[in-house]
Amino acid sequence: MVGPLEQALLAAMIFVIMLGMGASLTPRDFYLALRRPYGLGIGVFTQFGFMPLIGFLMTLAFALPEPVAIGLLIVSCMPGGTTSNIFTYFSKGNLALSVLMTVTSTIFGVVLIPIVLLVYASALDLTIPRENIIATLVILLVPVAVGMILRRLNANAGAVTEFFGSVLALVFIAFIAISWIPRNWQFLMTTAPSTYFVAIMLGVFGIALGYLFARSIRLHPRNARTVALETGIQNAPLAIAIIVLTFPSDQQQPIMAVGALYSLFIVITSTLVTLIFRRANTAAEQKITDSLL
Repeated sequence: MVGPLEQALLAAMIFVIMLGMGASLTPRDFYLALRRPYGLGIGVFTQFGFMPLIGFLMTLAFALPEPVAIGLLIVSCMPGGTTSNIFTYFSKGNLALSVLMTVTSTIFGVVLIPIVLLVYASALDLTIPRENIIATLVILLVPVAVGMILRRLNANAGAVTEFFGSVLALVFIAFIAISWIPRNWQFLMTTAPSTYFVAIMLGVFGIALGYLFARSIRLHPRNARTVALETGIQNAPLAIAIIVLTFPSDQQQPIMAVGALYSLFIVITSTLVTLIFRRANTAAEQKITDSLL
């Protein structure tokens, strides 16, 4: 469970993360994106098409208990996380596209997340309080708008806010490791292996499907790497915030299990994928250099 102090810290971190997300954008970015919406459309499609479907299929395949299934569905229906921007940068992907895809999926998520949750929760006969989720999502758009205004008023302040927002997304994972996991250690020791499996493989399957889909429609490898990471890396802090603000404290522990485990393992998965992408990119560059000699 999450105590009052942790809830306050979580709310503050989510606010700064969303503020940083907004500070990474200007109205011109949206204008340029709308002129060439192909990449953004693919991102929204993979984010809200592949990921919830993966969560749904794994729920069926492993016959997960209802609380774990709810947690998995919520995480799989989340928009892209700011952590994807960091890994896109290090994997030599298209950082501008990554940032735009993250924010666009967050904005579209206000409408799409409740719809997708309704569809899959109904199919699984699960009860999820969608009204609370919608209210939380709308509230969280406020810091995004504030961040955009801050960037508009002062570019330097906006850049600093963007940096801290991205870094805090990683600090959040440390927060989970230091705070939630030790107090729930006994619960995690008795958690079924299937819960660990779905928490890990949600990101693995998402990155793999995102990349294969992007390459199948002949996107440039740089953009394909971006779509892959944007697809598989969910906004886990947002998922956990929604769970904390939506469900009673005595129900939160098993529902949060997937989100907490996903937060930890997605960093490991994304690091390995980034190393693979960098190695492939280096090999491609070497091949081009050799052909010019």
